Amino acid sequence: MILHICPRDAWAKAVAAGVYDGDTLATDGYIHCSTAEWVHMPATLRFRGRTDLLLLHIDESRLPVPVTWEEGNPPHPEGAFFPHVYAALPVDAVVEATEYRPNPDGSFPRLG
Repeated sequence: MILHICPRDAWAKAVAAGVYDGDTLATDGYIHCSTAEWVHMPATLRFRGRTDLLLLHIDESRLPVPVTWEEGNPPHPEGAFFPHVYAALPVDAVVEATEYRPNPDGSFPRLG
């Protein structure tokens, strides 16, 4: 299971359309994802303090392309690689969408 951080309104639009392009497929060529262990890092770096976020729990077997594991940008200090999806995400690949709320200081909690 991989995770993707998504604003609630973007997910609602994706559900209506049946597919999710994310905010980076057009610019970076892939949808950034993470593992439960590391999702707090990109969440804090890119979305500090936002209260409108969901975590999309993605079943990799339902994706139209294999997940590519690559170094983060910036590279993770512990050398962790992150899952990237080089295609639009079918909404039926998302098996759950859960709230992801920041800590009082705006950082996001570690899950794994």
